[in-house]
Amino acid sequence: MLSHVRRVTFDQARLDRLARAILSGVGEASAELGILFVGDQRMRGLNRRYRGKDRTTDVLAFAMREAPHSSAGLLGDVVIAVPTAARQAKQGQRSLDEELTVLLVHGILHLCGYDHERSEKEARRMHRRERMILRSLARLPKRVN
Repeated sequence: MLSHVRRVTFDQARLDRLARAILSGVGEASAELGILFVGDQRMRGLNRRYRGKDRTTDVLAFAMREAPHSSAGLLGDVVIAVPTAARQAKQGQRSLDEELTVLLVHGILHLCGYDHERSEKEARRMHRRERMILRSLARLPKRVN
């Protein structure tokens, strides 16, 4: 887990524990995952380069496998724009850690093949899965080993 964000603080160790729990919940317990926290300017550059959209976004996912569950190893990378997440947290009246958790779930689901931009049906499917995972995470103790 790497952070290139200096002005915003959040619990990176907690997010690392949550990432392991999320991976286990989607049947990827043995997979590895890269998580990168960046600022809006860097995220805008990544979004422009890889998606052709010249604006920042909250989360990007870069899959390393052609098919989910194909083999152990690196599942991919999730990149989160912390300043965007902080703004969204404030708008949604939740903590930054809560918003980062939502974005981490969203990014990992993308790595597992979910794509809300494919169709309305797929968007509903992904949203249901996100809610299910977030509910299960809410039942975890604060410290997950």
